[in-house]
Amino acid sequence: MTRMSEVIYAESKTVRAFALSACCAIFALVSGCQSLLHRKVESAPAVVETVPPLPGDPQATHEFIVAAGDDVVGVTQVTRTSAEDTFSDIARRFNLGYEEIVRANPGVDPWLPGADREIFLPTQFVLPDAPREGLVINLPEMRVFYFPKAKAGEPQHVITHPIGIGKVGWSTPEGTTKIIGKRKNPVWTPPASVRKEHRENGDPLPKQVPPGPDNPLGAFAMTLGWDSYLIHGTNKPYGVGMRSSHGCMRFYPEDIVRLFDQIPIGTAVHVVNQPLLMGWHDGAIYVQAMPAMDDDTRPATGAANATSTLLNSAISDRLWEKAKSHAVAIDLESVAKIVGEHRGIAIPVSQRDLTPEQYLANQPRVHNRIPKGATWDGKEELLVTAEEFEAALAGKPLPKKPAPKSASKAKIAPIKEASSSASAKAGS
Repeated sequence: MTRMSEVIYAESKTVRAFALSACCAIFALVSGCQSLLHRKVESAPAVVETVPPLPGDPQATHEFIVAAGDDVVGVTQVTRTSAEDTFSDIARRFNLGYEEIVRANPGVDPWLPGADREIFLPTQFVLPDAPREGLVINLPEMRVFYFPKAKAGEPQHVITHPIGIGKVGWSTPEGTTKIIGKRKNPVWTPPASVRKEHRENGDPLPKQVPPGPDNPLGAFAMTLGWDSYLIHGTNKPYGVGMRSSHGCMRFYPEDIVRLFDQIPIGTAVHVVNQPLLMGWHDGAIYVQAMPAMDDDTRPATGAANATSTLLNSAISDRLWEKAKSHAVAIDLESVAKIVGEHRGIAIPVSQRDLTPEQYLANQPRVHNRIPKGATWDGKEELLVTAEEFEAALAGKPLPKKPAPKSASKAKIAPIKEASSSASAKAGS
């Protein structure tokens, strides 16, 4: 079957019938296809394929200017592994979460990717459909976007970082709240339910955990208007980008330390659940798809049928409204591929004769090193045993036992700040 890179309807009933039957045959697994075939849009200009340049310096991945009328920030980058790299190493180097880099590179062993393997870095982001104010957290993406209040005459900035969120059974709630308190060097008071879980797994917790390397809140915590939920650092950076907490949102230590002083009390917090994002950027509509969360019970996005129903009629209507407003055509085959693979990479779907594979082949190749201006200095090694990592990935407590000397690992030292050791009663 020929590729349909434009969906333009003529007035002839014969042409309408042919387009409808051909498109639905291709996208039988994608619901809402009929709604995608009832709008007439103008075609976009052809895109000339270019040869990727030699590796250059990596670009910053955490702070961007949001251009007026734009919905996408950053750029997808491609690097190559060294012999010692794991996905956790590369993720922290480029300020990505573990699941972000895993889903962007399907079929690659995250522990032993091998030397000189090409790795896609999903460092381009379609902004969630939410107010661009305060903190916006997109749960399936496991990522936060902070929109500082712009001064008159200045452009809008956004700061984005990966986060860890609540595991299945301890899900992070959706909705809108605000920051109501901030603490440096917090004391952690685990709720009774968390202490019970740890006790049953052979890892009993004290009633309070003082500041220091054993405190799962890390060195900084911000209290939300929701009881028992925090935004905080962590003493286990490898858990960032996973569903491994008891509902709180965890940052890399180097990210929370920079945001802590910037975010004032009273800042709005919008928590959304958007596995499919779409937006306008650089003359094209971009789509970014993540897997639906395992415990997402919405009919259109439940994990059991996420691939076949993610593009439902409501979403397709939004997609076509964007196409209509910008007078471009939508490549439905590309949309279906992006949704079906849900790699979390933002890809244009309205550029003529440009497939997702061609787009990715043309993304900048960069050296495998920390970008200039990154939040992490690269000095703290991310050492973790396989047992600890698998426990974090599964969202299970790890029974305490003395680590053998040969397998010792680095601990995260508390950041030296003025102490404010108020107790934070929340799940970690």
